[in-house]
Amino acid sequence: MEGTFWSLVPAIVAIALALITKEVYSSLFVGILMGGVFYSGLSFTGFFNHVVNDGFVTQLSDSYNVGILVFLVLLGTMVALMNKAGGSAAFGNWAKKHIKNKVGAQVATIILGILIFIDDYFNCLTVGSVMKPVTDKYGVSKEKLAYLIDSTAAPICIIAPISSWAAAVAGFVNEGENGIALFCKAIPFNFYALFTIIMMFALVFMRLEFGEMSKYEKALSMMSETTEGSGETDAGKGGVVDLILPVAVLILMCVIGMIYSGGFFTKLIPGEVEGEMVANPVYLNFIEAFANSDASVGLVLGALAAVIITFVVYMLRGVLSFKDFMSCLPEGFKSMVPAILILTLAWTLKGMTDSLGAKEYVAGLVKGSAAGLSMFLPAIIFVIAIFLAFSTGTSWGTFGILIPICIAAFPDSSDPIRIISISACMAGAVCGDHCSPISDTTIMASAGAQCNHVNHVNTQLPYAMTVAGISFVTYIVAGLTSRQGLILSGVISFLFGVVSLAVLLIILKKFKVEKRVEA
Repeated sequence: MEGTFWSLVPAIVAIALALITKEVYSSLFVGILMGGVFYSGLSFTGFFNHVVNDGFVTQLSDSYNVGILVFLVLLGTMVALMNKAGGSAAFGNWAKKHIKNKVGAQVATIILGILIFIDDYFNCLTVGSVMKPVTDKYGVSKEKLAYLIDSTAAPICIIAPISSWAAAVAGFVNEGENGIALFCKAIPFNFYALFTIIMMFALVFMRLEFGEMSKYEKALSMMSETTEGSGETDAGKGGVVDLILPVAVLILMCVIGMIYSGGFFTKLIPGEVEGEMVANPVYLNFIEAFANSDASVGLVLGALAAVIITFVVYMLRGVLSFKDFMSCLPEGFKSMVPAILILTLAWTLKGMTDSLGAKEYVAGLVKGSAAGLSMFLPAIIFVIAIFLAFSTGTSWGTFGILIPICIAAFPDSSDPIRIISISACMAGAVCGDHCSPISDTTIMASAGAQCNHVNHVNTQLPYAMTVAGISFVTYIVAGLTSRQGLILSGVISFLFGVVSLAVLLIILKKFKVEKRVEA
C-alpha cells in the first residue's frame, strides 16, 4: 500500500467521518488506527509500535510541534489575562460607540486579520480573542467569525513577504536564487488568496450568505434583536489600552522573536572554509533573518516575553493582582485543550500518511502530468495541491513536495509559466489547508472563534470551493496567456477572475432574493 492511492485513504476516511458524524476526535483517531493497520501489514506488535511510538510519541516529542503547543498555551494565557483585567470588556464598550452595525464588526475583523500577517497561528487566536465580544454584540455567528479568521490567516500570510510562510517557501527553494524574491514574484498570481480577500469584503457589503452559513447567520441575527450585549465580559478594572497594548506588544515581540531565531542579532555569515569566519563578519539583514527563522522558536519567545511584559504593565496599572495573574496560567491552558488535542491527532494522522508514502505518490502524479501540458500545468498543480493539502492537513508539507518539482519541471527562471506554476502550488496548498478539517489553522480558527469545529468546516467549505473554482479557471487563462509575458498575463487573468467572481456573487444574490420572494 506504500506509495499508492491507499496511502491517502486514512486521511480521506478521517475527513469523511468528521463531516458525516460531526465528531472530529473519534474520526481522526479512526484514521490513525487505519494508517497503523496499513503500515504494519496486520502485525499486532507492529501496529501498536507504529501508532504509539512512530505516531503519538514522535509527534509530541518533535521540537517544532512542542513549540507550537507552548505558543498556544501562552496565547491562551494572554487571552485570559486580557479578560481578567477587563481589557476585552472595555474594548466591547468602546466598540458600541465606534462600530455601529454588523457590517462594521465584520470589516473590523477582516482588517485586523490583514494587519496581523506575521503568522497564521498567531492570527487565528489573536483576532478571535479581540473581536469575539464585538461580533457577538452585533449578531455575527461563531461560524462566520471562524470563516473570517481562517480567511485572514493562511491566505494573508501567503501573500505577505514578511511572514513565517514566506520564510517557509523560501526554504524550499534550494537553488542559487533568492527564495524571498521568488516568493514576491509569485504573489500577483496567488489567485486563491487574492480572491478570498475580495470574496470576504463582497460577502460583507452585499450582505450575502449561502450554504450552511446562512442558517447560522439567520438564527443568530434573529436572536441578537432581543439579546443585548451577549458575549461580553464585565469583570476587571482595565480600559481599552489593556487590550490594545498587550496585542501590540505581542506582535512586536513575535517579530523580534522570529528574526532572533533566524540569526538577526547573533548569527554571523561564515566564510567559505568550514568553521572559519569572514574577515569582516556581518549580521544577517531583516529579510535574510526572517527567511532563516524558526517560527516555532520565534513565536514562543515572543509570546513569553509578551506575557511577562503584560503582567508587569497590569501590576503597575493596578488592574490585576499577582493571584489573578497566576490563576490565568491554568485557565489559559484549559481554554486551549480542545485545540491541542485536535492538533495532536491531526499531526499523528499526517505521520501515518507520510509513513505510507503519500508525498511520493502525489509527486509522481505531478511529474506524470507535466509532459505535454505546460499551458495547463498551473491549473493541474493547483488541483493536486488542493487534494494533497486537504488530505494531509498541511500546506507547508505541500510546498515542500511540489515547489521543487515545479522548479525542476521549468529550470528556466525567465519562463513565465514557472512563476505561475509555483504560485498555483502555493494557492492550492492554502486552499486545501483552508478546507481541511485536519488542518492546524482550521482547528485554531475554530478555537479562536470558540466555534464547533465541524460546523466551521461545513459552513466554510462552500465559500472556499467557490473561490477555488474561480481560481482554477483563472489559472487556465494565466497558462494560456503566459507567452504574453508575466505582467500582461497577470493583468488579464486577474481581471478575468475578479469579473467572474463578481458575476457569480451577483447571480447568487439575485437567486436568494428571488427565492425569498417566492417563499
